[in-house]
Amino acid sequence: MAKKGILLIIPSAVVAKGLEQVFAELGEFSVCGNLQDLSHGALARIRSFAADVLIVDPSVFDVESRSQARTLIAEYTDAPVVAMLTSLQSEDSLRQYDAVIDLFEAPSGIIFKVRGALESARETVRSEGEELSAREKEILVCVAKGMLNKEIADRFNLSVYTVITHRKNITRKTGIKTVAGLTVYALLNNLIDINSVE
Repeated sequence: MAKKGILLIIPSAVVAKGLEQVFAELGEFSVCGNLQDLSHGALARIRSFAADVLIVDPSVFDVESRSQARTLIAEYTDAPVVAMLTSLQSEDSLRQYDAVIDLFEAPSGIIFKVRGALESARETVRSEGEELSAREKEILVCVAKGMLNKEIADRFNLSVYTVITHRKNITRKTGIKTVAGLTVYALLNNLIDINSVE
């Protein structure tokens, strides 16, 4: 069985190395990279790692953007995001994460929480007869045209979290995880014209 890849977004080299060691010893997961900050386009690099799970120290975000950290990350990956607490954070900002671990967590607890976040985010296989709703079709068209979650949210006057939920439902119902695959799906089902795709 292939190991699941974890991308760390941890500014502390000591904490990052400790997590790498935990995952190396327990063998179920492997660290595929660490971004020590999210400046200079590092946020956009998240996509290139194709990680199954992200572990993020919320302090990597400035105080103003901490409450939207999950939304910022969701523009680049659908992977579950686990918060690694190295400092005090507000309860409100922690609710956006799929799981929360802290510095005093036992290695088995870390694995348990990461596994739980991954399992809760795992999509089910498409059920027969389950069709996309009208809103899901509208969002699929926007995705196929290359629009970001925030742009879609603004267009339909929705929250970004609602758009993310619709996108997860689209993926679950179609069984397609990539934008390219969803674009082909939209073309084959006559939801968009080939000339409207960027």
